Amino acid sequence: MTVTRVAIGRRGRRGRRGIAALAAATSVLLTGATGGTAFAEPGAAPVKSTPAIRNVVWLSERRVALWVDSPAMGTQIQVQLLLAREWNSKPDSRFPTLFMLDGLHAGDDQSGWTENAGAETFYADKNITVVLPIGGAGSFYADWRRGDNGRTYRWETFLTKELPPLLEHDWRTSAVRGLAGLSMGGTAAMSLAARNPGFARYAASYSGLLTLTTLGMPQAVRYTVNDAGGFDSDAMFGSATDAEWAAHDPYALAERLKGVSLYVSSGSGLAGARDIPRGIPGVSTNWVGMALEVLSRFSSQQFVAKLNKLSIPIQVNYRPSGTHSWPYWDFEMRQSWPQAASALGVEAAKPDCAAAGAIVTAALGKSWLGDCLTGEFPVAGGVAQDFRGGRVLWSADSGAHAVGGMIAGAYQGAAGPAGALGFPISDETPIPGGARQNFQHGYITFGNGKAETHAS
Repeated sequence: MTVTRVAIGRRGRRGRRGIAALAAATSVLLTGATGGTAFAEPGAAPVKSTPAIRNVVWLSERRVALWVDSPAMGTQIQVQLLLAREWNSKPDSRFPTLFMLDGLHAGDDQSGWTENAGAETFYADKNITVVLPIGGAGSFYADWRRGDNGRTYRWETFLTKELPPLLEHDWRTSAVRGLAGLSMGGTAAMSLAARNPGFARYAASYSGLLTLTTLGMPQAVRYTVNDAGGFDSDAMFGSATDAEWAAHDPYALAERLKGVSLYVSSGSGLAGARDIPRGIPGVSTNWVGMALEVLSRFSSQQFVAKLNKLSIPIQVNYRPSGTHSWPYWDFEMRQSWPQAASALGVEAAKPDCAAAGAIVTAALGKSWLGDCLTGEFPVAGGVAQDFRGGRVLWSADSGAHAVGGMIAGAYQGAAGPAGALGFPISDETPIPGGARQNFQHGYITFGNGKAETHAS
């Protein structure tokens, strides 16, 4: 029997930061098949009446894309997971989650945190599972009053009610959660934490708009959601005087954030080290980013002042420069990690580890593997060790070999050494247009953005 598993990407064999638009995902039984399951193309089938994970595509050994039926939104939502460091080595453990929310121009194929920032590499050695919702441009991750521009936005219901039970049931997440986001996502991180008591232990806003009802803010939001996709903010919260604005305003909800570990940061709007200067001191070529960061700074200061008045602790970092742009949010993701780790109950630093024996020999010369994340651990019939860029597996019959990138993802999707393929018996070798790796009972090929599994 030959099983073909396909995952489509856009930026190269390894796909660490560059995996982008997943156009389709199928699992097809070919020669010698006596039966099996065929998974429909994401988005092709009617949405079920109860939340369900419709399709799973492994993008690497610890990055996976899920298509989830959302009855609230009436469509399938893609969610990507960056699995915890010890996901493989401790198969009976559960892990805290950190929801990383996107900005106003959220894409429909992958999160800005992996496309424009280094989230995949940064969180590789962290013992949490990062949850990356895909889509939601201009949504503020809220439940809207009505549909608009062809979208039915019920993001709060999806993120806090529909998705978590599925992750706990199928992906070994725990009820320990955090929320972090940039710009619109920073607003939502604070709003969702306040509106859903007990949902999150940690909330972080990087350049968020943290007042929605102060003078001029509804008008500013109206402009931004229209710019993000032609949306009408009346469909979101109603007119500027409607009570729904206050019901989603972090400033108005501040008292409900007692007991949540809070982090807020903002630049000043002046050109910083990560900007392209315009030739005038403090002025960036990113005019819009300068203006939006000034607005973020003003609203963040108002929000923080309200928290201080309520004696609610918060970690605040007002940077002396910086615009509304990804290099600064990537920086804040890293700076806020120690506080996030403490709130989520995991160690901030990676424990010491080292490769030895046949595994270290197999790892030599493979710079793409990077540093080790775990020690050796047992797997069915042998041992394995996880590295930042892949895995090395060993058995007495196969020896030690490394797997990485989308070939490693396809291998994970085929249940790894416990599945039909068994252990790798070679390293990747180049073939016309891609690469191939041999296993005890088959092989995986990669080419044209597709990883195909052939199990005998």
